Amino acid sequence: MTTKTAFASLVLALWASAASAQQAPRASNVQLRDKTQSSPRLNPVEARADRLSNQMVRDLRLNNYQSEKLRAINAEKIAKMAEIERRNAGNQALIDQECNGVCKERDRELQAVLSNDQYSSYFGSRATYYKYDKDYAAQSASILLTNSVQNPAPARANGATIAPAKPKPANQPAGNLGRNAR
Repeated sequence: MTTKTAFASLVLALWASAASAQQAPRASNVQLRDKTQSSPRLNPVEARADRLSNQMVRDLRLNNYQSEKLRAINAEKIAKMAEIERRNAGNQALIDQECNGVCKERDRELQAVLSNDQYSSYFGSRATYYKYDKDYAAQSASILLTNSVQNPAPARANGATIAPAKPKPANQPAGNLGRNAR
């Protein structure tokens, strides 16, 4: 009787340890994504503005209040510049002219947010920040993809458009040529 009791308690202990091992939380290195935030893959304008803002915050050594204001200003101005680039695609002179006006708006708004030393540092590096943003926009394939999805019928220089070809008539044999045909 003792052997049966010892065996039963051993089986019960093994069963309990196996059950607790299955329910133990596993440490995972996969980070959960906040689904309330947009994905940079789906919103290239936000990603572009965040990238520029991060660079400016590091270079100018902004505090939290200034960085939040800078991020809001950059988000608005980058959205305007992306719209200008989309609207005037192919006309680089007009894009540069209109984007220069948007950059002047940003300069006026940043002058109210930044200290004198920070603003003078920013003002001296404006061309660098503009080039930093333009290089990212030029390399960003997702902006081009978004544009091609929004305008699916590309036009050629000679006025022709790409369209589906005419369907070929189906050649069907006359009569029944199956296995039972004689």
